[in-house]
Amino acid sequence: MPHFHIEYSANLENQVDFGELCERIRVVAAEIDTFPTAGIRVRATRVDHVAIADGNAKHGFIDLSIRLREGRPQAVKEEAVAQVFAALKNFIAPAMETHSIALSAEMRDIDATLSPKFGNIRDHMEST
Repeated sequence: MPHFHIEYSANLENQVDFGELCERIRVVAAEIDTFPTAGIRVRATRVDHVAIADGNAKHGFIDLSIRLREGRPQAVKEEAVAQVFAALKNFIAPAMETHSIALSAEMRDIDATLSPKFGNIRDHMEST
């Protein structure tokens, strides 16, 4: 059940298609074995109040947080976060040519004993 949460500064809303970025992250994640497709959730949240670097309002940020159930080897997680971050960087590259943007990503394990889950998405997925 990997969750991908993108937080971004409001001043980037007109420079980046965040709906398309969510879809791009979903597609990339679905191609990585460690992320079960039925569990992928990608969302983006606009942050209206920020203070960045030297305080100049031109600066923006995009932060990608990835949470997934514990138990994967460190090397697998490192490769997965590297692939997703590369997709983020490639997607944002055109905007970074003309705008001041800080990119970051972090992957965290979810303690399964403290995170109950229930759903029926798998029952409704179209087979591919």
